[in-house]
Amino acid sequence: MNSELSTTNTWPGQARRIANGARKRVLDLTIDRNGCYLSQTLSSADLLATLYTKSLDLGPSGGSPIPPEFSGVPGDDGAGYGLGAAYNGPRGPGFDRLLISPAHYAVAIYAVLVETGRMAPEALDQFNTDGSTVEMIGAEHSPGFELTTGSFGQALSQAGGIAMARKLRGEAGRVFVFMSDGELEEGQTWEAVQCLNHYDLDNVIVCVDVNGMQYDGATEEVMTIEPIPSRVEGFGGVAVTVDGHDVEAIDSAIQDTVHEGKPLFVLCYTDSARHVPMLNERKPKLHFVRFRNDRELADARATAESWGPAE
Repeated sequence: MNSELSTTNTWPGQARRIANGARKRVLDLTIDRNGCYLSQTLSSADLLATLYTKSLDLGPSGGSPIPPEFSGVPGDDGAGYGLGAAYNGPRGPGFDRLLISPAHYAVAIYAVLVETGRMAPEALDQFNTDGSTVEMIGAEHSPGFELTTGSFGQALSQAGGIAMARKLRGEAGRVFVFMSDGELEEGQTWEAVQCLNHYDLDNVIVCVDVNGMQYDGATEEVMTIEPIPSRVEGFGGVAVTVDGHDVEAIDSAIQDTVHEGKPLFVLCYTDSARHVPMLNERKPKLHFVRFRNDRELADARATAESWGPAE
């Protein structure tokens, strides 16, 4: 692995190793499956690795290393229906909860679960196969997912309900929401921010992957969302902007920003071609990546090989 990707035994070094291992796994998967949500992993891996390595207070995984097959929709009693939240550990009063809002980031979540030892590497072999819970678009039964979030932006509203319940019960655990910047185009997102502020839900921490890309192209061309910090603050939140590839800055923003009585938004500005420079020439059309010709495929394989095998 090249010097830019080198790591140390400190927690930031471990987080960088996890992030780059996740990128490597999803790049390999993109090559093997002729397409995947690669750019989302490239941009969010450092943020997700920081959450799982340092920022979140999680217990040990309760999920099977090899996820079970989809058992069908839950019955009246829900017996036997597995929830993906088990991979984030117990949902006890002192533990944090992590809600994944953009379900198409599922492969990034799975890869980080593998890199942190919460899921077996072999589980990725099930990705997007019939009958598997390791779905391309994550749902509440998918590893690492607690909710099916429906249309973009709904997880933040659901987080408000969970956070309010936790406050009423006197629980110390926080509610984290991982979001994509495209969701800031959704009206429900801003209604949720108002609600979080109205009920003083400062136990909600929202981490946003601001990679500037969405399905139709660059967010700035599809729908203006900047300036995000002042918009968040205008609706009652506290916003802090960080380099989304600086793991120490991300954790510091989460732990040290004062936001009493208000939800915290950590806006992580990222690069959707991180460590895969060949993708820069395809920006802003990177929502779902397929390598289109022999040259691109050769470049992708060369990049993957330069990183060495995933550990």
